[in-house]
Amino acid sequence: MVDVQALAQTVGINVGTGAVIGGLIGFTAKKVAKVVAVLVGLELALFKFLESRQVLAVDWDKLGATFLSAGEAATSQTPPSWVMTILSTLSVSGGFAGGFLLGFKKA
Repeated sequence: MVDVQALAQTVGINVGTGAVIGGLIGFTAKKVAKVVAVLVGLELALFKFLESRQVLAVDWDKLGATFLSAGEAATSQTPPSWVMTILSTLSVSGGFAGGFLLGFKKA
C-alpha cells in the first residue's frame, strides 16, 4: 500500500527545492544575460569604431551569418524520449520553472 502522506511530502519537498533553485538560477541568468549583452554591444561598437578609423576591416555579412548558424545549431537538436524525461522530473521541474520565471522577472 502506498503511503499518501509520505508521497505528498516528497513531492512537496521536490517542488519547493526546485522552486528555490529555479529562482536563484533565473535571477542569475538574467543578470548574466545583461552583462553579456553589454559586452557584445561594446565589442560591436569597438569594431565599428576601428573600421571607421580604417584600423581593421569587418565582414559584417560573414559575422551575421556566424551568429545565425550558431543559433540554428543550438536549436536543431531534440532531446531523446522527451516525454519520459518530462514525466520523470515533473515535480522538480514544475517548481524549478516557476522559480526560474519568478527569479528572472524580479532581476
